[in-house]
Amino acid sequence: MVRVKICGITRQEDALAAMRAGAHALGLVFYPQSPRFVSPSLAKRMISSLPPLVSWVGVFVDYPVEGAIETARQVGVDTIQLHGRVSPYECRYYLEKGFKVIRSVRVGSEEDLKGIEKYRGAVSAILLDTKIPGLYGGTGRTFPWELARLVEGFHVILAGGLNQDNVAQAIGEVRPWGVDVSSGVEKEPGIKDHRLMELFVRRVMEVRG
Repeated sequence: MVRVKICGITRQEDALAAMRAGAHALGLVFYPQSPRFVSPSLAKRMISSLPPLVSWVGVFVDYPVEGAIETARQVGVDTIQLHGRVSPYECRYYLEKGFKVIRSVRVGSEEDLKGIEKYRGAVSAILLDTKIPGLYGGTGRTFPWELARLVEGFHVILAGGLNQDNVAQAIGEVRPWGVDVSSGVEKEPGIKDHRLMELFVRRVMEVRG
C-alpha cells in the first residue's frame, strides 16, 4: 500500500478532513517564508486536539539542528523532514534523538541525485520534489518521473505537482513508498479543499500491484 502524506496543513478543520479522507501523515511547515507556515504554538494546539493514529511531520528548511529538535518535541511531531543543506551526519543525529527522518531532494536532472547514496542508513526515507530555485515544495509542478526510478536502496516518497488526475500514473511509473501532496489539494496556499483531499487519497488507494 502506498502511503499518503498531505503537507502544508494550517487549519485544524483541514487536518481533521485529511484524517477522515485516510491520509497516513500530515505535514506542518516551520519555514517562515512559506505561505503554509504555521507557528509552533498553533501546530501544538492542532496536534493535541485531534485524534490519534496519524503521523505528524515537521518540515524544516536550513534550520539549526537543536532548534528543530526543540520545536519538534514542543509541538509533538514524530518525523522531521529536512530541506536545504543537511549532511548525513545531521540526519543520523536526528535519528539518534528518536525521530524518523525524511531527507528532501529537489530534482530537475540526474545531476541532482549525485551524492544521494551518502544518506543510506542516515534517513528513514528520501522525498523527491521538483527543483525550482528558491522554492521548497508546494510548487505545483512535476519533474521527470523516470529520474525517481534511479534512486535505489531507499524508501522513496514522490512529491511535486501531484493531484488526483496524475497520482495513479505517477505511482504506476515510480512505485514509490509514499506520495506527498500540498498545492494539488488546495483552494489557495495553505487552505485545503476537502473534496480534493478525498479524491486524491481515493485515487491512491485504487492503485493495485
